[in-house]
Parts: sequence; structure tokens; C-alpha cells
Amino acid sequence: MKKILVINGHPNKESYCAALTRAYANGAIKSGHETVILNLHELQFSLNFNGSYTAQKMEGLEKDIIFAQEKIAWAQHIVIIHPVWWGSVPALLKGFFDRTLLPGFAFKYKKDSAFWDKLLTGKTSSIIYTSDTPPFFYRLFYRAPSVNMLRDRVLGFCGIKNISVTGIGPIRKSSQTFRENWLLKIEKLGRSAK
Repeated sequence: MKKILVINGHPNKESYCAALTRAYANGAIKSGHETVILNLHELQFSLNFNGSYTAQKMEGLEKDIIFAQEKIAWAQHIVIIHPVWWGSVPALLKGFFDRTLLPGFAFKYKKDSAFWDKLLTGKTSSIIYTSDTPPFFYRLFYRAPSVNMLRDRVLGFCGIKNISVTGIGPIRKSSQTFRENWLLKIEKLGRSAK
């Protein structure tokens, strides 16, 4: 059984992403995985990083950032659920990464080198996103910029290996049946978490 952290990156607690988060977590729990949900809209922290990435010791972190770092360190598999806004992730999710994935925790620069140590290796991730653009169009014509950023420049930079990406859309004019079917699919994805 795995330790799974499900991060809901939508700022609205009534969002469809919140429902997807619950569905994934319910599936994982039903399969016996130890599962924690981190709803970013419930955390209290400044979105702005005001420090220096050359600093090795971060002081004065908010308790919710420390809690989030503890859960990231604890997790074997991290699931990130978010809407695509302007081709990227919401500011809340971007600010969360800016504030939690700090040097000394998620990575460490090597002295006199352009390279770095990835401090979160051994973990896997899944990305689940919603979009008003059909996923195939988002991938083929826009080249899925939010996925590339999360998979390669955020998670990969820290050593987390992405094993799956699930795009859901278009959402804006979707039917209740469409949404309910996807909730069932995401719960099944949680049940089969690897």
C-alpha cells in the first residue's frame, strides 16, 4: 500500500476539481492506501516568495507551508489536480510550489556548478487537469504548457517521476452525465494507484 498525497490546486472549495480530488482519494482509500488531501484553498500562506533561492536555510515559514512540506516528504505518490487557466495553473498552485519546493527541501544547488541535487527522488506523481479546451486539442495545438511545466520544470526538477497525465474537458458546457462519468473514472484511477 502507498502513502498518497492528493493536492487540490483550485481556489474554489465548490469546484469540480474539489469533487475530483474527493473521488480520487475515496478510490485510493478503498484500495487501502494511506491518503491525505491537501486543499490549497484551506491553507494560510503568502503566495509571494520573498527569499533567495541561494539560501540553504529557510526561516519564518508559515505553519501551513511546514505542514505541506511534511506531507510532501511523507508521500510516495503525489496527485496534483488543477484547472488550466490561461494555459497554466492557478496562481494559488504556482504560489504553493514557489513557497514549498525550496532549496534544502526539494533541491540543492551544487557549488560552482550549473547542476543541482534532486531531493525528492523515489516519489511518483500523477497530474489530473480540467480545461475548457478539449484535451487532444490542448496537447496537439498548444503543446500542453501546464503539463510540461508541472511534469518537467516542477516535479522533474525535484526528482519526482510523473507516471500519468489525465486531461478532462471541455468542462464549461459539459453535462452532468459527463461530469459524473469522469468522477467514476477518477475514483477508479485512485483505486488502481501504483
